[in-house]
Amino acid sequence: MTILSRGTGYSSNNQGYIHKVRSFLTMQKNRGRTGRKRQRRKQYSSFSSNKVNQSHKLEYICLKKWLKERGFNDSNLIPAQFSDTGRGLMNTKAFKAGELIISLPEKCLLTTGTVLSSYLGEYVAKWKPSISPLIALCTFLIAERHAGEQSAWKPYIDVLPKTYTCPVCLEEEIVRLLPEPLRRKAQEQRTVVQELHISSKTFFSSLQSLFTENVETVFNYDALEWAWCTINTRTVYMKHSQRECFSREPDVYALAPYLDLLNHSPNVQVKAAFNERTRCYEIRTDSHCRRHEELFICYGPHDNQRLLLEYGFIATNNPHSEVYVSAAILLQHAFLADKQRNMKLSILKDHDLFENLTFGRDGPSWRLLTALKLLCLGADEFTYWKKVLLGDIISARNEEKSLNIAAKICLSLIEDTQHVLEKIFQMKKDNMNLENQLTLVEALRLEDLTILQTSLGIVHNLLAAIT
Repeated sequence: MTILSRGTGYSSNNQGYIHKVRSFLTMQKNRGRTGRKRQRRKQYSSFSSNKVNQSHKLEYICLKKWLKERGFNDSNLIPAQFSDTGRGLMNTKAFKAGELIISLPEKCLLTTGTVLSSYLGEYVAKWKPSISPLIALCTFLIAERHAGEQSAWKPYIDVLPKTYTCPVCLEEEIVRLLPEPLRRKAQEQRTVVQELHISSKTFFSSLQSLFTENVETVFNYDALEWAWCTINTRTVYMKHSQRECFSREPDVYALAPYLDLLNHSPNVQVKAAFNERTRCYEIRTDSHCRRHEELFICYGPHDNQRLLLEYGFIATNNPHSEVYVSAAILLQHAFLADKQRNMKLSILKDHDLFENLTFGRDGPSWRLLTALKLLCLGADEFTYWKKVLLGDIISARNEEKSLNIAAKICLSLIEDTQHVLEKIFQMKKDNMNLENQLTLVEALRLEDLTILQTSLGIVHNLLAAIT
């Protein structure tokens, strides 16, 4: 059949011929000096549209100058704005595997040692009961931000995000759109920050002599939320010796100016640690990095729900992403008429098979299938429950039954995800001020939908193989 192209009288066959001729002419035109110049312009145009150098901006000029005064002078990494990841660092030279990509002197790091050597030190040291290292850092960040031009850390404070997208910062109506396990953790996170603010109020009050304004205004909930998110999303791990002036909570935080502009990718590997010999926090790459590309580090093998919870973003095509099946969803499909139901549920709890039940891109997880197989054991098969936990196949009937329930659960999650996506679509039209938060949750839900649809196809294939 001949298909006419819209707006032309040419058939698809004629178009194919013309496309070949044009391709040939383009190749001929690109040969020689003029063609090479044209190619370079094209590459530069692509470069400009994908990443924009930000090193000329005043805040980065001030930050680099401030860091240079503290011993850091690096020209291999420059701040840039990327179309897909936002703000990050671009390398001006190629890096080989194992090469040092950044070395930040100890003087540049913001730690509890920084707090104790500051004007806050005497207040922290004498306060009883001792505050945590986390609250000490939060207090310092809030005070320095409030100090404005007078702050010795102003160049760093100025480049910190003004707002965050961790679940604790999301509007309640947005939190309700999150998948159930993440929604529960988000609510727990908010409770932690709220309780932290309440429990720290008396310590904040002890700092009144340092401020002309009321400390309740300076150290309000929004300020603590910002400081908590800054530390939770941007610190590197750096273990410090236990100090008597702090509570027994681990002192493992270090804010690393400039280094913390590096974005996360699940597809890279790096080695990062504080070097006791050089007294610098150092990062080495385990792979080759081309020049003029965004340089990434890896925060760990986290799925997107964990990334959103801890850092306020998700990674596209994250190989670690999974969709969680909550205990409530599992119980909906556990047979109420099964006389051995309570015993089966007790076994699942005793063997920690009520948590981390997931669907992934390679189908239902071993943990989920094992839980379902145990729940699907017939009365005449129940004595073999230990073999199920060891991964043994009990019967074709048990295999088929557990896969059928896996398919039902997966389909139920697909329908729920589609319903939420429809709701997000409508909310984006009605709530322009929440567009950024809605877009973030939408991206998470869309990836969940892809994973679930892939997983359902795998379950159907497994069922077809045994029936």
